[in-house]
Amino acid sequence: MKEQKGTHGRKKLNLSPASFPESSSSFVAPHPSRLTPHDQKTCRINKFFTQQGLCSRREADRLIEEGRVTINGRVAVLGDQVGPTDVIARDGLMVPWGNAPVYLKFHKPVGITTTSEPHVPGNIVASINYPERIFPIGRLDKDSSGLILLTNDGEIVNQILRAEHGHEKEYLVQLDRPFDQAFLDRMSHGVVILGKRTRPCVVSRHGQQEFRIVLTEGRNRQIRRMCKALGYKVIALNRTRIMHITLQGLPVGRWKHLSDQERAQLLAALGRSWPEAAQR
Repeated sequence: MKEQKGTHGRKKLNLSPASFPESSSSFVAPHPSRLTPHDQKTCRINKFFTQQGLCSRREADRLIEEGRVTINGRVAVLGDQVGPTDVIARDGLMVPWGNAPVYLKFHKPVGITTTSEPHVPGNIVASINYPERIFPIGRLDKDSSGLILLTNDGEIVNQILRAEHGHEKEYLVQLDRPFDQAFLDRMSHGVVILGKRTRPCVVSRHGQQEFRIVLTEGRNRQIRRMCKALGYKVIALNRTRIMHITLQGLPVGRWKHLSDQERAQLLAALGRSWPEAAQR
């Protein structure tokens, strides 16, 4: 299974209307014979972004409202329809049609920011330097390490992240001092943070100052806030599992494609299949 790492920047493209004369070779629309029936249909601009793996529909709407998306050199508006012959760009970068779905796992080091925004120093996409456009599924704090999934399949993001789906995420946590059984009991029954109690969860001791915790929700800096509410400080936090996918055999700072089995199990858990995903 191929593994890569590195850092790479992208050149901005001039996507003003004048930059696409009839004889221009800067952009060649896909030949209709190379497009699937799905690709030949027009769709709303926000749906196009999810199909091409740029971001979720909600995030696409935000980008459009901020004026960061263009269609044939014109600033896009919510509800615009696009087709395979349109030239679509985000922040000056052309978004191609027809990418096959990609699913990666990455062992994020401390210090990497979980965002696909190219202007953010140390962003996860630049760190991985994958040859196609991908984005992270969910977040992992900059000061945390561990497993994060990346994809260009925007339609699976909400299915994984929605709390009501209850998908498990497991973490190994190190505290600033030893803890007792009462701490584990209180953590497992839920802790009030930001005025709301967290869901009950599975917590087990892993050492005098370390424990494992399995969450089925993903509130912002949840574990750190839970521990702080009980008088402890998190020294190190590493996510070791998302659903059935683990870090096993993946060194810090490295990525790999999901295995066929991991991919099949992931899509099955979301009520999808590989042929369906590949034809999205």
